[in-house]
This record gives sequence, C-alpha cells and structure tokens, in this order.
Amino acid sequence: MKNHFYRWFGRPTRQGAVSKGLLKFAMIAVAMLVSVGVYAQDKNVTGKVTDSGDGSGLPGVTVQVKGTNKGTQTDATGSYKIAVPGGSTLVFSFVGYAKQEVSVGNRSEINVGLASETKALDEVVVIGYGTVKKKDATGAVNAIGTKDFNKGIVSSPEQLMQGRVPGVQITQSSGEPGGGINVRIRGTSSVYGGNNPLFVVDGVPLSGDNTSGDGDASGVGRQAAKNPLSFMNPDDIASIDILKDASATAIYGSRGANGVVLITTKKGKTGKGTLDYGYSLGISSITKKYDLLSASEFAAANPTQNQKGSTDWQDQIFRTAITNQHNLAYGGGDNSGSYRFSLGYMGQEGIIEKSKMTRYSVGFNGNKKFINDRLTIGTSVNLANTEDVGVPISENSGFTGDLLAGALKSNPTMSVYKADGTYNQPGITEPNPVAFLNLSKDNTNTLRALGNFNAELQIATGLKFKTVIGFDRSFSTRKSAYSKDLVIEGVSGLGRAYVRDIQVNNRLFENYFTYDKDFSKNFTFNALLGYSYQTFEREGKNITATNFRVSELDLMLNNLASANSGTKGSLIQNSFAERDELQSYFGRVNVSINSKYLLTGTLRVDGSSKFGGNNKYGYFPSFAFKWKLFEEAFVPRDVFSDLALRVGYGITGNQSIPHNLYDRRDRYSNWSINQGGDNIEGGGLNAVAFNNPDLKWETTSALNIGLDFAILKNRLSGNIEFYEKHTKDLLFQVVSAQPAPTPFVWKNLDTDIQNRGVELGLNAQVIDGGDFTWEVLYNMAYNKNLVKNLVGVYDTGEINGQGLSGAFAQRIAEGQPLFAWFLRQFGGYDSNGNSVYPEGDFQQFIGKSPLPTVTAGLTNNFKYKGFDLSFFFNGVFGSYLYSNTANAFFTAGAFANGRNVVKSVIGNGEGPLNAPDVSTRFLEKGDFVRLQNLTLGYKIKTGSKNISNLRVFVTGQNLLTFTNYSGQDPEVNTNKSLNGIPSAGIDYTAYPRARTWTVGANISF
Repeated sequence: MKNHFYRWFGRPTRQGAVSKGLLKFAMIAVAMLVSVGVYAQDKNVTGKVTDSGDGSGLPGVTVQVKGTNKGTQTDATGSYKIAVPGGSTLVFSFVGYAKQEVSVGNRSEINVGLASETKALDEVVVIGYGTVKKKDATGAVNAIGTKDFNKGIVSSPEQLMQGRVPGVQITQSSGEPGGGINVRIRGTSSVYGGNNPLFVVDGVPLSGDNTSGDGDASGVGRQAAKNPLSFMNPDDIASIDILKDASATAIYGSRGANGVVLITTKKGKTGKGTLDYGYSLGISSITKKYDLLSASEFAAANPTQNQKGSTDWQDQIFRTAITNQHNLAYGGGDNSGSYRFSLGYMGQEGIIEKSKMTRYSVGFNGNKKFINDRLTIGTSVNLANTEDVGVPISENSGFTGDLLAGALKSNPTMSVYKADGTYNQPGITEPNPVAFLNLSKDNTNTLRALGNFNAELQIATGLKFKTVIGFDRSFSTRKSAYSKDLVIEGVSGLGRAYVRDIQVNNRLFENYFTYDKDFSKNFTFNALLGYSYQTFEREGKNITATNFRVSELDLMLNNLASANSGTKGSLIQNSFAERDELQSYFGRVNVSINSKYLLTGTLRVDGSSKFGGNNKYGYFPSFAFKWKLFEEAFVPRDVFSDLALRVGYGITGNQSIPHNLYDRRDRYSNWSINQGGDNIEGGGLNAVAFNNPDLKWETTSALNIGLDFAILKNRLSGNIEFYEKHTKDLLFQVVSAQPAPTPFVWKNLDTDIQNRGVELGLNAQVIDGGDFTWEVLYNMAYNKNLVKNLVGVYDTGEINGQGLSGAFAQRIAEGQPLFAWFLRQFGGYDSNGNSVYPEGDFQQFIGKSPLPTVTAGLTNNFKYKGFDLSFFFNGVFGSYLYSNTANAFFTAGAFANGRNVVKSVIGNGEGPLNAPDVSTRFLEKGDFVRLQNLTLGYKIKTGSKNISNLRVFVTGQNLLTFTNYSGQDPEVNTNKSLNGIPSAGIDYTAYPRARTWTVGANISF
C-alpha cells in the first residue's frame, strides 16, 4: 500500500518538508471536491413515455429516481420533466406495463416505450388433471393464492377463501375450534346429497365423510361432528382454485354438481435451501353476549323467584382465549427437482371454558427428474394429529337446554354453589352451567394421513403418461362422559359414557395420458384420456354405558365395565362397516384456433357401487367455447387490454349419500350386562335399508356465460358470469308407511331444483406509484333458488322448546325455494297477552327464505415502502334466520317459571300463559356486513446476509359486524333436521364466534 502511495505522490524528503508529491495530492483532492460539486448539481431531463405496441402516449406513468423518493408523473400526452442528479437511473412504472429502468448518463432527453404486462393473464390456474393459463381458461374458474388468503387464526382451508370468491358462500355453523363449516358454490341444489363441493388435495379427491364421530346423549342432545378438513395446516397451502361451472367441474363427473375446490400444497422453490419460520399469538373474546336481566333487574321484575344471589352465568362459562401457532419449513430445489419439509403446531383455545383444538402436522412435497428429465417422480404427504376438547353444546336438547342454554336461562339470583360447597342444581330441567361444564368430558383424537405418489413419463414429444397412487387414512376416537353427579335428564344418579371409534381408508389409483401438439402457428391441440379407481372404506364401533358405580370422569371412560350394575341395557355396543367403489373413465380435448377461438370438450363416465344394476354408470359431458374478442380488429385497443366471451354447458352428478345403498344394509347391535357374576349378552341384525335397483345419480345441467375484460391499460379488470343450473332426479329419503321392515326408503324425486344467478369480480389497481400502491378487489353474486315440479311436501327445521314437541318451521314444496319458511304470521298480542295471528292460527308459506340472494366481498390492499395494510369486508343479504334460541328460552312463560330472559321480554305485552308457537315472531333478517379481516405488516430490513426476509404483523378478525339480527351472530346454521331432512338458517344455542387479535412474525433464512 505504501509503495502505491509513493508511486503516485512521491517520497518525503529527509528534512520532512512538503514534497512535490504532497502538493500533487492536495491539488488532486481539490479537483475531486470541485468535480463532486459539479456532479451533484441536478440536470433537467425531459421525454415522453409511450405504449410500445401502438405508440400512444401514456398519462400517469410514475417516473422516479432510483433509490430516492424523488419523482414525477407523465401528463395527458405522456410527456414528463424531472431534475435529476448526474449518474442517476430513472425507473418508469405503470399499472399493466412492465417496469423499465434507464440510466441517465449525459442525456437530457429520454423517451421510453413500455411493453404491456400480461403477467396476470399468464398466471397458471389449476384445473382437473392439469393446469392452464388464466387467459386460456374456458370455464368459470377462480384462483386465489397466499397473498389473497384470509389472515390470522385459521384452523381449516375453507376459512382461507371465505368471502374472497364471487358465488361462494362459506358459513361457520359453529365458532368452536375445529367446528363445522358449510360451503355453497352457486346456491343450494340438493337435500340429502349434501351441498358441499368436492375437495381435491394435490390430486386426491376427498370423500367428505365424518371422520370424528358425533354424539347423542340423553338430556344433552345431538352433537355435531368435527370439521373433517381441520387436519390440514393452512400454512402448507399454496393456492386454492375453485371450479364453479359444469364445463370446469364435469371432469369430476358424479361428484362435480356442487363445484370443485382444488387445494395445492406448497413446493420447494428453485435455489438454495430456505428455512422459513413463523409464529403468531392470538387473543380471542366473545363479540356479543345476550342482553340478559341482571340479578337486580330479575329480582325487581320477578320478586317471587329471587334467591338472593348474584351470578352472571355467561361470565361463568366464557373466557379470553389464547392461540399459539408455530410453523417451520425448509425447502429448495434446482432444475432437476424440488423438496419442502414442514412442521406445524396450533393450540387454539375456544372462548368457552375447556374447549380447545390442538393440531400437530407434518408435511412433505418433493419431486425429482430422471432419464434426461423425461421421468418425474413426485410425492406429497400430509400427516396430522388433532386433539379436540369439546363442551356439551347440542343441536336439539329442547327447553331443558345444553351448556349455552343453561347460561342463558339460569336464574341470575341463584348462586353457583350451595353453602356446603356442592353445585347448586335445582332439578333435571334446570342444569347449572358450571356443573354441566365441569362434570362432563368430551375428547376426540384424530390421526389422519393424506397424500399421493406419482410418476410422469414423457413417452414422445408432446405425449406424457402419469400414474397416481393416492391415500387418505384416518383413525379417530371420541370419548365423552357425564358424571352421575350431574343433575340433568337421563344422567342424574346414573352417569353416562360414550366411546366411538371410526376408521376411514380411501385409496386412489389413476392413470392418464396427455398430448400437446402445435400443428401450426394457428392451431394447437391438447388432449387428456384417463382411468380412475377409488375405494372408500369406513368402519367403526360405538359403545354406550350407563348405571356407573363411580362418578369420576376418567374412571368412567377408562373402565366401562363399572357401568354393569345389573340393569339390562347398561352397556350397549354396535358396529358398522361400509365400503363402496368408484370406477371412472375420463377425457378432455382443448383446441385453439388462431389463438382466439378456444374449444373444450369433456366426458366422464362414472360407475358407482352405491347404485344398482339398472343405473350403475352415469355419463357426464360438457362443452365450452371462448372467443378472445381482444384479438379481433374491431375491438378498440385504446379502450380494452383484454376482452373475451365464454360459453359453457355441461352435466354433472351428485352421489354424496350413505354408502352401499344398492343392496340391503344391516347393522349388528348387541348389549351385555352382568347379573350375579354372570355375563348376559344379546343382540341381532337390524335392517337399515333395502336395495333399490332403479336408484340413480342426481344430475345437474348448467349453462354458463362469462365475459372477461380489462380496460384502462389493465388498471381495471374483471369478469361477469351468468349461470343457470337445474338439478333433477333428487336423491331423497322417504319415510315408509309403518309397519314396514325399514323406517325409510331411498328414491329419486321427479323434481327440478333451479339456481339462477349472476356474478361480478373486479380488480382495480388504483395507484401504482413506486413506493405506494393501492389495490381494490370486489366481488358480488346474486342467486335465486326455486323448487319446480315437486309432488308432495316435506317438512323439516325441527324447533325445540317447552310445548313444541313435533314443531317445525320449514317445508320443501313446489314453487318455493329450498327450505322455505313455513310459519304462522305473528301480529302481536291481544289484551290478555296471547299471540294474535291475523291470517289464522296455522302455518303457511310467508315468501321468505333462509338462502341469501346476494353475497359480496370488498378488499383494499395498500403498500408503502416496507409497510402493508389490508382490510376486508364481506356481506350477506336477502336471507332470514329463525331464532330457536329465542323461541325456546326468551318468552314471558319462561320468565314466569323463574328462568332468565333478555331484557326486551319484560313489558313487551306477552302474557305468562301465552303459547310460544312457531311463528314469524322469531324470524329475523339475516343481513350483515362484517369487517372480517384487517392486517398491518412491516418488512424489516435487517442488513444481514443470512436473513432474506423478516416481517412482523398484527391481524384483527371479526372486528365489526353491522346487522339487525338480535342473536349473537347472523352467520349461523344449526343442524335442525327432521326425519333426516336437513335444514337451513336456524339458530339454536350455537357456539358463538370470537373477535381475535393476532400478532406474529415470519422470518426466512
């Protein structure tokens, strides 16, 4: 270093005087300072920004000095002027165009032509057995990725897409961790056949069966099964693609009538291995409590029932809940393959004491190429162990009530405990909520493995063959017990315990060829031909025990023999085993002519063991056509940047009904007791259903017309869809006239369920100004449901409560929507406080439905430098809800009998002897608008080479709800089936939804 200095500036003299070298150094330093001063002076740069395609000027283009906040925008003609430091680089950016960087150098004029950015249209969407570019999709397909997912505490995949896709309504039937969720795509089309779509995870179709077991305890009522999809870790999901119309879903034939949801898990990215870790902490609380009478208000209004205590029973069972989530993943890859390992933990407490879900998950996704990249072998495996702790909340416990009902109706002047420290339990019809909670236990453990192994071989240019072996295996045990110390009907003094084991083993074997060929520049061809075989096996056993000699819950569950107290029927066992098969042949052809006329034809043939010999196979064809109008000369390019018309028609099916219906089904049940040391057993075969060789699929024919568009240089894009669906040969369980060998038979009803609607999806890039961007996403859907050509009427919507035995609120009939409200018209009270029914004391159709007519979602995404802000509203309109909770518990008669009620009951004019008949008195509008999600994040620049990403965030969920519904939440749907016929829109002591705040961080190494 010293020699280099001497070479430039000379050596110092012995006398230490300033040499010529130092003088030279000083002169160079001064020159450098002068040149820097000159260099730092700004220079004016002018120019024009145009569309590289047609040469037109682009107004509003952001022109920014790279690395600074200095910038400007082009005027109406595309011209700009900016003062920049010498040596700078200008960045030109505009929505819908590729960003461009230009070095200024010595130039004072810089003209730029921006190329149209077609990235959005080039995005790949997943369809059945393949992918397609978004711009080439002929059917109604919506794709959402991780950036679009709902954030925060999400326990199952359905919640990720709630409110994000037009025409897709997602309702949480319960706010319980791991609780059930209903998904409706383009309305409700079936009754018994189920209305949830087919879920396909990494190519493996799921059966949708109950994997956890439900419950039915005397004095407690029917309890719902857990959500079968809650085993999936949402952090492992890369994208969700929703197939909505028949031309898109027909490739899944007999299971596509209610739409198809394709879930794709994350894969490793090309490059060095990356380690990702995320942690979040959530705090949840109840959004709304019922406005019940306080102890003092109750005592003042009903002094004869004053017990001198003061208890807020809602406070006794609700709590602030904590959720912890950890997600760890490591992945990478190169041109020959990729890999990704993941570990996940979620511990979610419910807002009711004791309720909780804990999930441990492991995932792997990998692929590798061999034989000069002609053979690709891959696998995807997801393994999860889910532990659910439930609480005694019922769907039909009646006026006696479950845990929540007890908290609502219990006398607030009653103390939790007696003076001797035991629970204060007035009687079997008045359960103490705290005792109910602490003297019961309900634990479910489910181990589930889902995955596939696949191999794809390129046989020749354009020709590939793929084979897939898929599996879905689960083991679940649900144990519940009610101590004999609990004073409720059927349990008090006896105790009761249940053990339910369920095993599910579904296997998939698929083989298919794909062929791609460009015959010329103007004609391309793609074909798919395949075979699929899937088996579904489900077996289990149920044990019910009573007459326990012990009251400790764990001893009851782990020693059922203690229930053998010498009474016949104290131990009842039954078991079941079900199996069916689905054999399918499928094919699809895609043709592109001149890159503007796209044709798709699909056919699937399904053979199912669920149906008899006369109708074992079903045929499901579809056809779709897309005309890229944008490629035509008559479409003005200065207005549209994309314009396409789509038309599709197809037939799909529904077979989501119980297994093995084509043959007689028997169930073996047995009981055993211990009398005098001798074990006595009994049992036998019970017929469940007889065969019906003429039973066949439900079939849905659907027409879809869609228009895709983009205007304002892609600043505004979207699509409009019009559809009409007709579901015929409705699968229905008809009650047999007794006496009969079975309680019901299965038939196809000669009817037509019509769904007609329109959907709108919009994406607006409001601002894209370099450091600051603003994106608006909007979706809206309208749907009208109608039952046509139905002979007879079918009642459902059981309403429970004192004096309401056999009551119902809904009827399926010709000329009405499914599950139409069938009620008395309530007109207030007479002078004696009794209900007045102006149109007669009988039930009738009132022209209202539980099915919404309009659903909508609005998302705003903002980014400023390292900050990002997103908030999302969703809304539901046109539906009506029936409050069975109010009907059963919030009446003057209930109050007169010493039960608590909401404050609005006092002084409303109702007399204590009035019969709480089913009527429009308890029917309310279910419209709501909800601030569902709000997220604020910040990406931290660490300056570390080892940390590639660090982002912290805070998320709020279910923050505000605007509604006139008097219940706890308008997003509710308790199962109130009658004679096996499902219901819709009834609220009965539903587990309330929570408001949640989450803080967390994601870091990548």
